[in-house]
Amino acid sequence: MQYFSHDGFELAYLDRQPASGEGDPVLMIHGFASSHYVNWVSPGWFKTLNDAGYRAIAFDNRGHGSSTKSYDEADYTPAKMASDAAALLDHLGIERAHVMGYSMGARVSAFMALSNPDKVATLVLGGLGIGLVDGVGDWDPIADALLAEDPGTINHARGRSFRAFADQTRSDRRALAVCIVGSRASMSEDDVARIAQPTLIAVGSRDDIAGSPDELAALMPNAKAFHVEGRDHMLAVGDKSFKQRVLEFYTENPL
Repeated sequence: MQYFSHDGFELAYLDRQPASGEGDPVLMIHGFASSHYVNWVSPGWFKTLNDAGYRAIAFDNRGHGSSTKSYDEADYTPAKMASDAAALLDHLGIERAHVMGYSMGARVSAFMALSNPDKVATLVLGGLGIGLVDGVGDWDPIADALLAEDPGTINHARGRSFRAFADQTRSDRRALAVCIVGSRASMSEDDVARIAQPTLIAVGSRDDIAGSPDELAALMPNAKAFHVEGRDHMLAVGDKSFKQRVLEFYTENPL
């Protein structure tokens, strides 16, 4: 792991070139309560991209993994997290990259596509469909679940799931509870329509969080929807068909 500084945070990142030499960069932005390792290394994305000749880059979002934690919800807006991603590309001397995000990371990626359009060559939004515009449900019970002293007292099903995930990843639950409040900003249909980059929207067919990928794609000028068959929100990220479709998408839309 390496680190860079931005906006008062020390942010951990991993940068791997393919064995064949220098490859086109793919910047990956992980989801809520996850990390670069859980979202991208463990499910095989680094290997998949490196084997295909791409430079794989991922970082731990502020409040996550090995990066600095904050307990101020104002620090966790998608716009501020998108600025971290742009700053990492600047730190690495990369002018343009493929950008791929999952769930919360997809929301951050979409904001980055608008705030730094010259840096984002293509966009992959995984685990987030029309929820980018409509929201993704009531997350207050998840914040409560993250802060509960005894996980056995949690009655909210999704809250139990995210609490277990946070405990499994040894996350700072207080930071996550603040993050989930600050990071939920939606994007208007007009803003979505301004995302001009070639975009792939991939959502599991059993995902009950993301919202329809087709509805989101219909709002965008250059987007395609992909259904990850038989996968829910947690399992779609590592699916082989998702990886294969992303590689095809990059072949169709080179830097």
